[in-house]
Amino acid sequence: MSTFLYARVSTAEQTLEHQRTQAEQSGFRFDYIIADHGVSGVSVLMKDRPEGKRLFDMLRSGDTLVVRWVDRLGRNYADVTDTIREFIRRGVVIKTIINGMTFDGTTTDPIQMAVRDALIAFMAATAQAQAEATKEAQKAAIATIKARDDGTYKGRKPSFNRNQMALVMDMDGKGNNVSEIAKATGLSRQTVYRIKDDAAGAEKALATWGL
Repeated sequence: MSTFLYARVSTAEQTLEHQRTQAEQSGFRFDYIIADHGVSGVSVLMKDRPEGKRLFDMLRSGDTLVVRWVDRLGRNYADVTDTIREFIRRGVVIKTIINGMTFDGTTTDPIQMAVRDALIAFMAATAQAQAEATKEAQKAAIATIKARDDGTYKGRKPSFNRNQMALVMDMDGKGNNVSEIAKATGLSRQTVYRIKDDAAGAEKALATWGL
């Protein structure tokens, strides 16, 4: 029985080391670390990613798969739910670092199975919804910049980067409070509030500075 960490690094500001460190700080140790770099979780299915395909080939009954959250498996509802259910059918235990969730096939009680599957569906839907919201915020920010910004004044440089903003939105969507988010991201509470309250404005600031 082996423990795997799967990481998906989809932007330049995300790093494998960050996801690994976060996992180790939560008490996990790994036999294998597998990561896909520069791969969209929306348009590229898990089985179609180079390392995702390798993960499918390697996982066996009794193994444990650790991910930062389900959005690392993907941001496509159907793909994420299909992937988790396939792994469960194989006898793999899936654990998330954020919120400490565990999904497995040990229960045979139909009510507990229904609750488990509903939670998987909810988390997968949240991952896709967050991706779509971020995309819309980016579009709105770019449109605003094109319409109003002549390039002579950029305003104050953001005190956060895109990876930190994504983590703020992720954790806020999962119900974490501002203090928890600030601690996880290394940002001040005021900055966390500013990102939460005006995601489009935060995205515009990043886009304006080319961050």
